[in-house]
Amino acid sequence: MHKDTTTLDWSTARGEQWCAQLSGMEATLTPIDAPLLRALQLDAPVTIAEVGCGGGGTALGLLRRAPPGSLVHGFDISPALIERAQTRRQPGERAIAFTTADMAVATCEQPYDRLVSRFGVMFFADPPAAFANLLRWLAPGGRFAFAVWGPPSENPWMTCAREVVARIVELPHTDPNAPGPFRYADADTLLALLARAGFTGLELHTWRGSLPVGGRLPPADAARFTLAAFANFAEHLARAGDDALNAAQRALTARFSRHLQGDGVHMDAHVHIVTGARPRS
Repeated sequence: MHKDTTTLDWSTARGEQWCAQLSGMEATLTPIDAPLLRALQLDAPVTIAEVGCGGGGTALGLLRRAPPGSLVHGFDISPALIERAQTRRQPGERAIAFTTADMAVATCEQPYDRLVSRFGVMFFADPPAAFANLLRWLAPGGRFAFAVWGPPSENPWMTCAREVVARIVELPHTDPNAPGPFRYADADTLLALLARAGFTGLELHTWRGSLPVGGRLPPADAARFTLAAFANFAEHLARAGDDALNAAQRALTARFSRHLQGDGVHMDAHVHIVTGARPRS
């Protein structure tokens, strides 16, 4: 199977980077799980597939919240992340499974009652084809809930790191329409793609809140986590030398210190949660 550059990146370097920072990433993003899972409307035992399950944190949360008898199956293109997720299953647990797969192109033998994704649908190389394929993963009448990031200006927890690093080293230009975290900052773009793929009953829900950067970390540790975990900041800084990395660490620590609240750094975030269904016929 031919794989595009984005897929190769996530199946290798990006996936391994996420895996290395898994505890901090999951701690940062956990506040979004509750509204995302509520949007699935889990009112009876169902089968659930997660698109881009990462290290399994959201899938495990789904299993705890879903009605007894539900089955959860997490899929990710990163073998490293799937291997980590599999270690978190309880021995003999059959209600949850994790599989390496690219759901943008993979076939589905048995459609699921629910599809869910926490920031996993913004990286498809061919979005129209990928969403058309995801429609086939959903049983007729089945429901989905996808979380994507809102506008960069309303997600300073993520953008402030880029601002800091860009003052120290030159960063490549980012194409807002290319695969990336803010691809669907304008939710109308995603809604149009989903409608064209054949999904119906589309609704947009807004979540605004604060995220604990890296979990409950003091500013200096939150800065180290951010520079190591997000994008390829660490790579650019490393090429520029230790002075560049140290300067970025100091500047980001100072920025995060302004957002210290009790037990950690908390910063604002804006998330689009898009829901809809596959038509029954």
